Amino acid sequence: MSEFFKLYEQIRAGQRISSEEGLALLQRAPWTALGTLAQERRTALLGNESASYTLFRIINYTNVCTIDCNFCSFRQNAEHPRAYVMSTEEVLEKCAQAGTLGADQIFLQGGVHPDLPLDYYLELLRAIKSRFGFHIRGFSPVELREMSKSSDLKLSTLLSLLKEAGLDSVPGAGAEILAERVRKVLSPNKCSAQEWADILALCHEQGLRGSANIVFGSIETEAEIIEHLDLVRQLQDRTGGFDSFVAWTFQAQTKDFTVKPIPPHHYLKVLALARLYLDNIQHLEVSVMVQGPETAKIALQMGADDISSPVLEEQVLRSHGVSSEQEARKLIEGAGLKPRRRDFNYRYLE
Repeated sequence: MSEFFKLYEQIRAGQRISSEEGLALLQRAPWTALGTLAQERRTALLGNESASYTLFRIINYTNVCTIDCNFCSFRQNAEHPRAYVMSTEEVLEKCAQAGTLGADQIFLQGGVHPDLPLDYYLELLRAIKSRFGFHIRGFSPVELREMSKSSDLKLSTLLSLLKEAGLDSVPGAGAEILAERVRKVLSPNKCSAQEWADILALCHEQGLRGSANIVFGSIETEAEIIEHLDLVRQLQDRTGGFDSFVAWTFQAQTKDFTVKPIPPHHYLKVLALARLYLDNIQHLEVSVMVQGPETAKIALQMGADDISSPVLEEQVLRSHGVSSEQEARKLIEGAGLKPRRRDFNYRYLE
């Protein structure tokens, strides 16, 4: 009899997993057993007939950044010849191109540029919203923190201004691993784990919902993965502002950053555990961009109900995912499910 038989039955009965139980499952439970339980949980919540996707364009409005995470090859110093800041018109041109490809959503993601005034961001938001009416997601917690400092505004005031200008939702970007030991090595200038959570709590309180994520495959321990999941679950208990959770793995980008290879079955195990541990987040997204379509198809039978969607532009990561709506639908159908297009906040459009 499995050492986890009793715990499996408690999970099936809807009992919340403790951090100690989560760690034991991650360390010793078979990945297939967790996948079965995760799929049962997904079926109970959402059924198992369909999976969703959305279509958006990422616009990396600047690559100037002072944060200097050791895993990032995107950032440049302001004086570097490849450094750039897009004008409002350049951003609008990319929005227009996205519209012709079927997107109705924009994700603004940049570096932390110390010299961009608040009016730059407000003008971008107003222009996109007035010309296209797109849903606009933007600005990670560290971008918001630095924007607040440079504009000498309380974060709550800043969020009100951004929302009034057109911001609709925020990403849980910059989480990576929410454990201080890891953050001090990978990204010491970024938000602390608690600061990340507190900033997103303020966003949620103002109606700026979003997603949470994890990026693993570096120096983190299994216990630190659980620490990450636990902080996300606590924040969701507090605010209810996360619509979804996304699991990623690190890519090798810089010579100073060593990636720990994550085999597909271990990625699927972490994904399945996220479905079980995060019992207060409804949607679970598989990262097609990083994991590729074949792993994604398996994930849709192991607790995930959504795929990382066709990204019409992305400069930070190498994409191994789908590049069009047709490919997204074909992938979901290949997993034996009906594809359903959604918006950023999981309202189904079909």
